Amino acid sequence: MTTNTHKPVLIIGGSGIVGSTAARTLRQLYPELPITIGGRDVAKAEAVAKEIGNARGVAIDLGRADLGLPAGESFGAVVPFLKDETLNSLRYAQATGAGYLSISSGVFELGPETAFYIHKPTAVPVVMASSWLAGVATFPTLRFAREFSRIDRIEITAVLDEQDMGGPAAAADFERLTRTAPRALIVKDGKFVWAADEDASRTVVTVDGVETRAIGYSPFDVLSLAAVTDAKSIRFDLIYGESANRRRGEHFSTETIIEITGENKDGRTGLSRYELSHPRGQAPVTAVGVTLGIERLLGLDGKAPAAPGLYLPEVLIDPDHAVRRFQEFGLLIAGK
Repeated sequence: MTTNTHKPVLIIGGSGIVGSTAARTLRQLYPELPITIGGRDVAKAEAVAKEIGNARGVAIDLGRADLGLPAGESFGAVVPFLKDETLNSLRYAQATGAGYLSISSGVFELGPETAFYIHKPTAVPVVMASSWLAGVATFPTLRFAREFSRIDRIEITAVLDEQDMGGPAAAADFERLTRTAPRALIVKDGKFVWAADEDASRTVVTVDGVETRAIGYSPFDVLSLAAVTDAKSIRFDLIYGESANRRRGEHFSTETIIEITGENKDGRTGLSRYELSHPRGQAPVTAVGVTLGIERLLGLDGKAPAAPGLYLPEVLIDPDHAVRRFQEFGLLIAGK
């Protein structure tokens, strides 16, 4: 389908590692969609814009309510690839009628963005997509969950290679979410609790059989899965270190392990384990997750654009479609 009637997508931080990967992914899927690459360094933004084509680079100043952009600019969606502590990017989206996609908030940071939406609920669609790598854990888990008649426990472990951090903005996000955040939010015995003591970490076995400790982490996946499933126990843990591929002397990878305990549709009870990996790390995976959100905000998938509202991604995006997209761009899925 043609997309030249759509307003441009503004990618803030689009010259960084993950942001530029997202721009390339969006361009591959939608060659005619206009894209604006925004950043502090306009030369870098313009270089990415020139590379992907049908794009332009602009300077962004998050300290200003207008982002430093000329009056009269118009975008279909605004997507910041960094934590905007001013929320001027959201203010700008609401003021100009652009959909908004957020990917850098922790569960303890829901308040400000939610308050902005509550005060302008009919302005624009706001998608809270701060799940792990913009959905690579939640969407497959929801698809796998269909195989169960009862789910008792969901445990997700993500591996982030220490060489796969990305740029300075991603490093700052990781520092904030792991060192200055409160304890990880988990569901335990049907209750939302902040993990402490014995719940703060657990021992897991990686995709290549290494037993190690994983630390509780708080992306939005726990919120999404708790809202959709009836699981009485849900937790998300993170391993920050060496990925399976790098242990084999290859390029760093990213891995996500999904373990679901319950009763299958055929009446069997037990644990099902699914292993997801990408041989090029987290950037191409995150790029696909963000692209899924932009698709839905703008209606690039052939459906009507998202209406004004406050959304988690799985409310707008079909898990089957999401998993297919991830696999198209190199995600490997194995069930055990």
